[in-house]
Amino acid sequence: MANNGMKNYLVNLYSWENSRLCGSEDDFLVGDEVIAEGELGNDLGKVELAGMKIKEKPLFKILRKATKRDIEAVKKNEEKKFEILNICKIEIKRMDLKMKLVDIRVSIDGSGILVVFAAEGRVDFRELVRNLSCIFHRSIKMHQIGSRDEARKIGGCGICGRELCCMRFPGNLPSITTEMARIQKISHRGSERISGACGRLMCCLVYEAEQYREMLEGMPEINSFVKTKQGKGEVIEINAIKQEIGVRLENGDVIKIKKEEL
Repeated sequence: MANNGMKNYLVNLYSWENSRLCGSEDDFLVGDEVIAEGELGNDLGKVELAGMKIKEKPLFKILRKATKRDIEAVKKNEEKKFEILNICKIEIKRMDLKMKLVDIRVSIDGSGILVVFAAEGRVDFRELVRNLSCIFHRSIKMHQIGSRDEARKIGGCGICGRELCCMRFPGNLPSITTEMARIQKISHRGSERISGACGRLMCCLVYEAEQYREMLEGMPEINSFVKTKQGKGEVIEINAIKQEIGVRLENGDVIKIKKEEL
């Protein structure tokens, strides 16, 4: 259990934030609609898993069960969402801002609007906030997200034919590095073949990275020189799974040997 003594739940928030781990001292059942303390304000969500055991503290807290009034308020906000979305797009285009509108979120009480956008770099949106505040007469907040979060919000399928990993797995997205592709011997395929829908390295590269690190312990590097029973040679291939090494001998012959034969 979490070290604060609270029961943990997996709650799917009805916003761009997706699934999050939440903690609470109350008892909730799978399928219960609840109000959770989100990163950017209170959100309506549905309990997907109950009584989870995790080592870390819960990211957010479940405040209470959702009332009929909460659910109706969220439904009304969703009906207004597309109108607000279109007006925001018009203002962004009119001001020629280099940003891509991803989502609009209206607070449960209707007093505030969160504009979620993606951009390559920093964007000066101060004038946009002032204009939108005058149009909607509400508090406006801007939140910039990265391409991975954008893909998580939009959804889709990967090259494997399954739902995007960022959609299937809750919580914070892991950091994916080129080192993970290198140790799995697939970095030579090129960035296009190891990149996901978001244009960044595929999330699935992290799944077997640690196992490959363990299997590669004691294995030589590509282009390094080793001594074998047949003589000295250059390492031209490594098969971590089979624990085999391809070596080109000084006489030009290519042999395959096991790691323990070095």
